[in-house]
Amino acid sequence: MGEIINIKPTNSLAGKVDIPGDKSISHRSIMLAGLADTPVTVTNFLHAADCWSTIDCMRKLGVTVAQDTAGVLTVTGRGFYGLSEPHDVLDAGNSGTTIRLLTGLLAAQPFFTVLTGDASLRKRPMARVITPLSKMGLKITGREQSRYAPLAISPAEQVIGIEYDMPVASAQVKSALLLAALFATSSTVINEPMPSRDHTERMLETFGVPVKRTGTAITIEPVEGLTAPESINVPGDISSAAFWLIAASIIPNSQLILVNVGINPTRTGILDVLKQMGANITVTNERWSGREPVADIVVRSAKLNGVIIEPEIIPRLVDEIPVLAVAALFAEGQTVVQGAEELRVKETDRLRAIALELGKMGAKITETTDGLVIKGPQKLNFAICHSHHDHRMAMALAVAGIAAQGVEIEEPSCVKISYPDFFAVLSRLRQD
Repeated sequence: MGEIINIKPTNSLAGKVDIPGDKSISHRSIMLAGLADTPVTVTNFLHAADCWSTIDCMRKLGVTVAQDTAGVLTVTGRGFYGLSEPHDVLDAGNSGTTIRLLTGLLAAQPFFTVLTGDASLRKRPMARVITPLSKMGLKITGREQSRYAPLAISPAEQVIGIEYDMPVASAQVKSALLLAALFATSSTVINEPMPSRDHTERMLETFGVPVKRTGTAITIEPVEGLTAPESINVPGDISSAAFWLIAASIIPNSQLILVNVGINPTRTGILDVLKQMGANITVTNERWSGREPVADIVVRSAKLNGVIIEPEIIPRLVDEIPVLAVAALFAEGQTVVQGAEELRVKETDRLRAIALELGKMGAKITETTDGLVIKGPQKLNFAICHSHHDHRMAMALAVAGIAAQGVEIEEPSCVKISYPDFFAVLSRLRQD
């Protein structure tokens, strides 16, 4: 029998939560610091499995990453053209961000590399990255007509700047192109159908790279090198904060203070939707961490109403859909999620997993081609559910269980991918 955790219901939640570092920003801080000429100190780095996959890959490329007793990292890069050919395959583990962004970065290097990942990652689509990078003159081949990893990357004769219309808004694909474009012979223009998270653009600016934005178009010119900051303080991850925002909203008599949450406008769809649902959320102490806006957030329990979550907002809250489905089960009226087909190619098919696992607790959820229909409120019962080895599914199930009649979650350790202390924090906040 595999690992299992038992989550019991609670009367309320109360306390203060220091939100762990943003996963997206943590990845990017290591990659760009690895191309710099001067050391960069990274504080509040997310010490989770996905981000350590990026560190492991960058170390194999010759970058030095040292950690002190407080968890602060010092990254000593190899310079803009100084990465070295690895002696082994680069393993991205379960991290889609690692493999897709490194594909763009490594495709522009003058040496051969192979990128792979775990069984789950090797099922995730890579053609969406390979196709535009190939238009830039980069040489990448993968399994099954270059649809999946492992990816073999050969040295390109040159990197050509292109104008590319992205068929789907994807921060990972956009970021891979932006990283490759740094080494191009001419400018690159990326047109998004709608804005996706812009952490790469902000991080590039932090490293001295001019980024031009015109509507949903991003233009980047090739550069000769990076100008590194002395330090980067990673904001808390709003995707991790989302579980507490919803747990405190649906469990009566709850109040939580979430500290140091990144409120980048390309990520705050969760706040917009929860406020539309009637959540009691106050954003306070707004400030800046480098080029990223941060704040503290106070959330209190509230009566929620169902809403329509339309395709336009999905890129700003795609990772929060599993736990938003839980909120919808406690809300009055119907919630409809549209335009979320991207969830079918995450760590698991999240739309199917949401309907299946919450269904075990008695939830009636209609799965559509690109979303979900949930009519609330619904009564949830105790059940034994499976995480599908998906960190966001495991945490969403825990929120459902603690707000209802409890839940047992099989294979819960996948939370280490983005929030290693999640269950310990959940235990501390309980008011039984």
